[in-house]
Amino acid sequence: MQEKSRRTNRQRSEATRKALLEAARELFLEKGFAATGTPEIVARAQVTRGALYHHFDDKAAIFTAVIEQEAKAIAEAIEAATPPSLPPLEALLAGGKAYLQAMQDKGRARLVLLEGPTVLGRGRLEEIDAQNGNRTLAEGLQAAMDAGLIRKLPLGPLTAQLGAGFDQAALAVESGGSIDEQMEVLEALITGLRK
Repeated sequence: MQEKSRRTNRQRSEATRKALLEAARELFLEKGFAATGTPEIVARAQVTRGALYHHFDDKAAIFTAVIEQEAKAIAEAIEAATPPSLPPLEALLAGGKAYLQAMQDKGRARLVLLEGPTVLGRGRLEEIDAQNGNRTLAEGLQAAMDAGLIRKLPLGPLTAQLGAGFDQAALAVESGGSIDEQMEVLEALITGLRK
């Protein structure tokens, strides 16, 4: 009986956390980080203020969790589009397109690429990205170098510079640009690395 009760409490806790993250994401999109207050998040999530502070230290902590959730979703979309059977160069291009498509999720580009660096600082956002989207890019670049398909270059700077290109492309697509045009340019950059 006690085990069943514990499981129910854990499930309840997870549901509360999920509701808080969803409410916070909606409000950060509607109003931005600065204009969003924790009382609004609590009201939107229909939980108590104590529940918010049980899961998150403050508004910055819940914002960080929202960004981490977004970054994880992006990485999952890239990984789904790049099975291990895909040749490395094809995987880089498929992953790039998957990134741009994932960034089209309502408000994601603005949250991750504009609000994220402002609120969290560039360093913290880069840490999150290094575990998610940029990790997949670095792995793809390393695989292509290991296969002799592209020139061997320092992986960190190469990942950072191509990642910045993908971020700019995502912002362009969010502003109404064409994924196909952005991918045409990014493909030229990636294939230009061939030996």
